[in-house]
This record gives sequence, structure tokens and C-alpha cells, in this order.
Amino acid sequence: MAQVDPNSIKEHSKVFGADGTHVGTVDHLDGDRIKLTKTDSVDGQHHYLSVGLIASVDDEGVHLSANGAEASDLFEESE
Repeated sequence: MAQVDPNSIKEHSKVFGADGTHVGTVDHLDGDRIKLTKTDSVDGQHHYLSVGLIASVDDEGVHLSANGAEASDLFEESE
């Protein structure tokens, strides 16, 4: 599978799990991670996802290779 170009990820894009579940909204790229906005986070905190989880990027948003529940389990903390 071809790797997705992180530069194709736009701020405020919606992030979806492989099952179509809304996981979050892109705040911005932070190195090799996507920083998600805290405004639609269940705990009001920023969460991060590795760009390695991205399956594709299109006009709808960022689509992950993991389903929504798995993606939430893979949230990374800020450093």
C-alpha cells in the first residue's frame, strides 16, 4: 500500500475510522503525528494519532486503517 503524503492533510479535516466512525478533527500536523482538536474530544483534551494509521485522504477527510474504537485506543499523549 502506498504511503499517504502528510502534506495532503488539511487543517480542520474530519478524521474517520475504517468503519466510518468520526474520530476527530485535524488541528494540525505535529511531526509524524496528527494533532486532533480538543473541541470535539470526549475529554476536552488534544489527542494525537500517528500518520502511519492513515489509509487515505480525500475531500471528505482523513480515513484511517483502524476502526473508530481502535483509533481511540491508539491516541498518543502530548510530549
